[in-house]
Amino acid sequence: MNVLDKAIGYVSPNTALKREVARQKIKMINSGYGEHGASSKKKSLVGWLIRSSSVLEDIEQNIPKLRGRSRDLYMGAPLATGALKTIRTNVVGSGLRLNAQIDYEYLGMTLEEADAWETKVEREFNLWAESIHCDAQRMNNFYELQQLALISQLMSGDCLATLPLIPRVYMPYDLRINIIEADRVCNPNNYIDFDNKIVNGVEINTYGEVVAYHIAQKHPGTVMLSKNKWVRVRKFGERTGRPNVIHLMESERPEQRRGVPILAPVIESLKQLTRYTEAELMAAVISGMYTVFIKTESPDTEAPGQYVSPVDQLEDDDDNINYELGNGAIVALGENESIDISNPARPNVAFDGFVSSMCKQIGSALEVPYELLLKHFSASYSASRASLLEAWKMFRMRRSWMANDFCQPIYEEFLAEAISKGRISAPGFFTDPLARKAYCTAEWNGPSQGQIDPLKEVNAASKRVAEGFSTRTKETVELGNGDFFRNNRLRIVEEKLRREGGLTSDNSNSTDEDTEDPDETDINEIVRR
Repeated sequence: MNVLDKAIGYVSPNTALKREVARQKIKMINSGYGEHGASSKKKSLVGWLIRSSSVLEDIEQNIPKLRGRSRDLYMGAPLATGALKTIRTNVVGSGLRLNAQIDYEYLGMTLEEADAWETKVEREFNLWAESIHCDAQRMNNFYELQQLALISQLMSGDCLATLPLIPRVYMPYDLRINIIEADRVCNPNNYIDFDNKIVNGVEINTYGEVVAYHIAQKHPGTVMLSKNKWVRVRKFGERTGRPNVIHLMESERPEQRRGVPILAPVIESLKQLTRYTEAELMAAVISGMYTVFIKTESPDTEAPGQYVSPVDQLEDDDDNINYELGNGAIVALGENESIDISNPARPNVAFDGFVSSMCKQIGSALEVPYELLLKHFSASYSASRASLLEAWKMFRMRRSWMANDFCQPIYEEFLAEAISKGRISAPGFFTDPLARKAYCTAEWNGPSQGQIDPLKEVNAASKRVAEGFSTRTKETVELGNGDFFRNNRLRIVEEKLRREGGLTSDNSNSTDEDTEDPDETDINEIVRR
């Protein structure tokens, strides 16, 4: 009670009491989140202490440690390794393939002219992309670089690449891709910028725009005799606007400059689960070693009887015999000695259920259903298909992001070089922004989803094509990662050879599209009745 209430209490106790009752009623009134998630009075929340910090404190300052622990899990935790490789394999697989789709109507081209132009561009692109010369290190082709970039981004939080121009013999294109380890982009000599213009090697201007990256010539963690040096690389060319650096990262919060490893939310769970698995494995190994221990009733006995084992005896510096567990180890008994069998009761019957429960939580955080995470499909067809469909929502999202942020910018730079060198004709490419966009439009097709029941998947694909929901080109890629136009040309040759060989006739070219579905026939019959 404050001074005013005390004074009122001396003069009019009833008034003071009413004021106090009113004050308590106000406290009891529901005040939105203050009485729920933001409550500081509930026993369940009173110990939950938080501090609202900026993206600098919450993310940027913790990235080096998260990055190191994520890599350690990838190298030593099978579940973490499997999760990252599962995402990598389903998102890019053997590589996202170019399917040029220019806006021929804006460019004033016929469909036939557009198809011929797209075929030529794809042929030129494959000349460059399928060669290791597209890699600045001459180790991987373009499709293998996609795999490297994605696995690095998942593991380290982000991945960067520069696009230098390096002439090489027998390669008409000078564009190269140089994948950079995330650690090499850092502040020069651990310089601390109190204005936060340079954070983790990323420099911004007064508008918050990323303008440059500071790249170390050597990895900061490597042992080196010479002094490390940093190079400031502008994100875009100052005169040409050409992208010099591609930064592959997934943003979680506004004003974020570096990416967070995908394993960050489950680092503790994965590490503890790995420790538990290793402990259970060791216990099972020990349980498999049928060894007996000697229990003596003579306190003066210094050592049990003679040790006989399939393994050699170990001796220390004092020539004392060290006894250890072994397969079928036997110890001869001495006087007043008996045996005690070691039984750690392993394998643990609750191990599988506990690990499965933890994998469900980890899979939920990674957007990978635990059936796919463990590569264990024991449920029904519908349940397994539902899990795969849920996972493919994430895979398609990441594939689209990978295509937009990595493949498409590189393709546009390749196309600009091909046009400037006269290998591709594209009038208006360098003068009309809309024409440039029309020429650069493309699709990037990746590995198929896979089929639990191939017949049902093929029938569904046929229905989508027949109803105009999809195209034969897309379905060919999705079902088997093939090329419809190549398949169509080969089918024409095959059918011609079959007719010439008398293996088929013109009247027997019926396809599955001409055959009525038995279920649909029954439905139509019911409707007619």
